Amino acid sequence: MINERREYKFCLNKAILCGFHMHILNFSPAYAVYTTPVTPHKHREPHRQQVMASLSERSSTRHSKIPDFLVGPIRQPMPAVGLGTASHPFVEEEVRAAVLTALELGYRHIDTAALYASERVVGEAMADAVRSGIVASREELFVTSKVWCTQCHPKLVLPSLKESLQNLQMEYVDLYLIHWPMAVKPSKPHFPMKREDIVPMDLSGVWQAMEECHQLGLAKMIGVSNFTTKKLQELLAVAKIPPAVNQVELNPTWQQKKLIEFCKDKGIQVAAYSPLGGQRIPKMNPVRRSDILEEIGKARGKSVAQISLRWIYEQGASMVVKSLKRERLKENIEIFDWELSDGDRLKIGQIPQRKLITVQNLLCREGISSVDISDVDVLEM
Repeated sequence: MINERREYKFCLNKAILCGFHMHILNFSPAYAVYTTPVTPHKHREPHRQQVMASLSERSSTRHSKIPDFLVGPIRQPMPAVGLGTASHPFVEEEVRAAVLTALELGYRHIDTAALYASERVVGEAMADAVRSGIVASREELFVTSKVWCTQCHPKLVLPSLKESLQNLQMEYVDLYLIHWPMAVKPSKPHFPMKREDIVPMDLSGVWQAMEECHQLGLAKMIGVSNFTTKKLQELLAVAKIPPAVNQVELNPTWQQKKLIEFCKDKGIQVAAYSPLGGQRIPKMNPVRRSDILEEIGKARGKSVAQISLRWIYEQGASMVVKSLKRERLKENIEIFDWELSDGDRLKIGQIPQRKLITVQNLLCREGISSVDISDVDVLEM
């Protein structure tokens, strides 16, 4: 099934995959509902063949290599720009096509998570890309996945990663993250989560399980997501293996200066999600509506998106960007042969700050939590 001559080390285990595949029917900053998507197999295969044929025809057209950051104690290369696969609503074929197109354009980092329901599609698309010659081997790829709050329990972390690897058809991920510094009663990954289901998180025990994932070779690097400086300090006090990466909301309208400096001091790579302001109605997107970013973009002949991404890159942060359109995917990696001026950076530094993604977004509106989670959402300027 998998071409071994390309040394593509995808696992061929055909055991029943996790049946909880989700997509968002109704998404807003405060509320979202997941349900199981129905995508008939008979509709998927012809579309996949069309996509692969199209990509194979263009496979000789390569863009300049996306630069790497050297991350963690072993200084492992991590691409500066990756493709995010959290899609709302989740449509398998759209995500599959986006992954294949991104790989053809030169992307090598694909970001997924147990929550996103995209792991299986990501794995299938990557296997297709190797078979078609778009990618030489699994070793050329950088794959990130994450353990969700409902599995943030010491005995559930390793089984959750093994399930993710089964979905991905891979022997390892390059980076495995704690998705949020919060634990919820064990269940399948979902949100919104009930406030009364939040339980105290055994951070030390969970991180020991993450370290075991690394020691077993199932995760080349381990890290966290949505951790504040306080949460990182708590983790560093008990960690034998420090987190290699902290993936957080980061863009010119939420600049995270304190967190970036803290992470630099501790040798933790910052990775940005929502680098373009998040998947929201355009009229509500603070990045795309920024007059300052638009002014800089017009003066430089660049898009607002490119200005935002270039600014993030100049902070020393990597990023995962979500797009389903080829032209946007291409535009998002055309940020490395130019730079912002000191004047541009000064103007961007004056943009009003606003955090959009909070733990409250993950919870049902009703209900009361017995656990104090206020330190999860500390606003650090």
